[in-house]
Amino acid sequence: MTAATTVARGVLEKALRDRRDAGRKLLIPYVTGGLGRDWVEVVRAIGAAGADAIEIGIPFSDPVMDGPIIQRASAEALSSGATPSGIIAALAHADAGVPLAVMTYYNIVLRAGHRRMARELADAGISGAIVPDLPIDELDGWGEEASSAGIETVLLVAPTTPRDRLKAICARSRGFVYGVGVMGVTGERESVGATALTVAARCKEETDIPVLIGVGISNPEQAREVVVIADGVVVGSALVHRLLGGAGPEGAAAFVAELRAAIDR
Repeated sequence: MTAATTVARGVLEKALRDRRDAGRKLLIPYVTGGLGRDWVEVVRAIGAAGADAIEIGIPFSDPVMDGPIIQRASAEALSSGATPSGIIAALAHADAGVPLAVMTYYNIVLRAGHRRMARELADAGISGAIVPDLPIDELDGWGEEASSAGIETVLLVAPTTPRDRLKAICARSRGFVYGVGVMGVTGERESVGATALTVAARCKEETDIPVLIGVGISNPEQAREVVVIADGVVVGSALVHRLLGGAGPEGAAAFVAELRAAIDR
């Protein structure tokens, strides 16, 4: 029995496990919260188009994990007046039909306060949180408050993560394990690196929690390539790029439907 099976499974992990165990490959699109007036409609549209969960970015002025596309989206959202509390409040009424997880940076969590942030997320019906600059060694405080509120903290595994640390991350991660497909920031790539498949395989050797690969998954063909080993994919920059270009809810849904069809083949 792995460590992941000894803890209570939250809404996000249960939903992903149930779908995976039924033979479905998993798809989590990423949307920048506050990007455009119709961003909540985008969330609803991609939920209906085949997402298994949705990751919503809470914009931050110094997004160290993100490349130019999401940096631009974050800047536009912030300049339009987006705030963490406003995004969370809007998600309370999103009715996306699938679990929601937010992605943000620890500065925002710390400024809000661990307990307040966790409770705001829970009160809005949000299931998970991804805080990429908060490593497993420093989860004390946020980790306890998140767990108490029922918020699943998703942890990341990098291509360079050594085995002992990878085992610890897989054991502590909730919702799913986020495998980083390539070294570097988020962004579209011309091809899937071998590291993406290696990270997926290494994680799946250590845990039964769903393993999804993100960073660099740019099109349906790449998504299909990755899910040969991984349980699913997280697709962010490629979708946000389309939204920056004016795709809107219909265009976002069409792209997610293409991804869904590819990984279902």
